[in-house]
Amino acid sequence: MKVVMEHIDVIACFDQTKGLIPIKFRIKNKDNSESIIKIDKICYQKQEKIAGNPMIIFICQSLINNVLKKYEIKYEINTCKWYLYKI
Repeated sequence: MKVVMEHIDVIACFDQTKGLIPIKFRIKNKDNSESIIKIDKICYQKQEKIAGNPMIIFICQSLINNVLKKYEIKYEINTCKWYLYKI
């Protein structure tokens, strides 16, 4: 996976038992167009501190351009921002 660390817009829901669950996100392509990617599966979720900032890391997979890809998105708890970290 390649590190990209791009800011993304995410639609998520909050469940009483599972907590925060991302559903889909929007990302800008190289040609300034936008793509919406539906999160098909959350493979793993963990919490960690990066430079003192608590984050929730989601390792996910989706069908992107008819190819099954794994990627990593991060949610920064203090600022409520989402990032596409690796793809």
